[in-house]
Amino acid sequence: MSYEKVERAKELTIGIKQTMKAIANDQVEEVYISRDADQRLTQKVQLLCKEKGVPVIYVDSMNRLGKACGIEVGAAAAAIKKTV
Repeated sequence: MSYEKVERAKELTIGIKQTMKAIANDQVEEVYISRDADQRLTQKVQLLCKEKGVPVIYVDSMNRLGKACGIEVGAAAAAIKKTV
């Protein structure tokens, strides 16, 4: 279910840095974090989401999240951007 929503999203940010930047700029509808990603990296995203009130959905696999985003490598985090 979660991966399908990412696949259908019109606009995404992929990766820790891009996702954090989008969250900070209030451009994000919801964030997806891979459970198998390095906790030290994802913790910053989780804290920022909590601070900004952005919902977080946890997924099992970085590889599957990367594929759902349309990239060939794994993704630790991704976000669906708000539609304007």
